[in-house]
Order: sequence, then structure tokens, then C-alpha cells
Amino acid sequence: MALDEPKENDTVFTEQGITFSIDKDLLEKAKPIHLDFVEACGQAGFQFTSNLPEEGGEGGCCS
Repeated sequence: MALDEPKENDTVFTEQGITFSIDKDLLEKAKPIHLDFVEACGQAGFQFTSNLPEEGGEGGCCS
């Protein structure tokens, strides 16, 4: 996730007062995309989930 200005090939939409933009080709590969606010392991933040395969190792939570 990055803060950036929308580009020519982006799809822009607003959800609950927040404006998002995503590359049209990436959106087609990844949709549906879900954004959730999660609190776990003493931390909180936004989590995106989509149909894209995960890269790298497994994420996790402290024990």
C-alpha cells in the first residue's frame, strides 16, 4: 500500500469517505479485494486480502 496520486490507468473509487486508486490490470487480477482494520498481538492496522497469491514467507503473530 502506498500513498500516491491516481495515474491514467487507475480505477478510482470512494468508500465511506476514503478515496482509493488501483491499477486497472492489477484490480482485474486481484479482485475481489477486502480491506479490514485488525487488532492482534498488541498491534492494529489495515489488512488487505485478495485473490493474488502471497509472496515470500508466511506472516504471523507473536505467541
